[in-house]
Amino acid sequence: MDFARADALNTAIRTIAIRHRALAASMLAELGLHPGHEAVLLALATHGPQTQKELAVEANCEPPSITVMVRKLETAGLVERASDAGDARARVVSLTQRGSELIGPLKRVWTRLAEETVVGIDEEAVAELLGALELLAGNLRARGKLRL
Repeated sequence: MDFARADALNTAIRTIAIRHRALAASMLAELGLHPGHEAVLLALATHGPQTQKELAVEANCEPPSITVMVRKLETAGLVERASDAGDARARVVSLTQRGSELIGPLKRVWTRLAEETVVGIDEEAVAELLGALELLAGNLRARGKLRL
């Protein structure tokens, strides 16, 4: 690949990432959330209570980031932490009633974000795009020590 094509590709990926995160932040703010919070809440809604370590893997976050996010979500009354019966050192995170009630609106916001991101692109192209993005994520994961 020549430099011009590499530069165009890298710039496009960077621009999309920045704009998508900004739009996500704006939409999540409607629910009192910040980027990253959705990953924790949706993981808990899908898989039930998890240790912070499991949640970090599921939400594609580093353990220190998960600790901060869980603390903020706990302060907001959306999750609660309790000791793990099987491992006194581990903490199990679960949704509170308020957190559970937020999942429906969160899914609607997350769906709207995806729809606004791909507006004007037909379903077949969206399916191809998703496949290409999954391949890119796999390429990046394989190239380094990235857990995400």
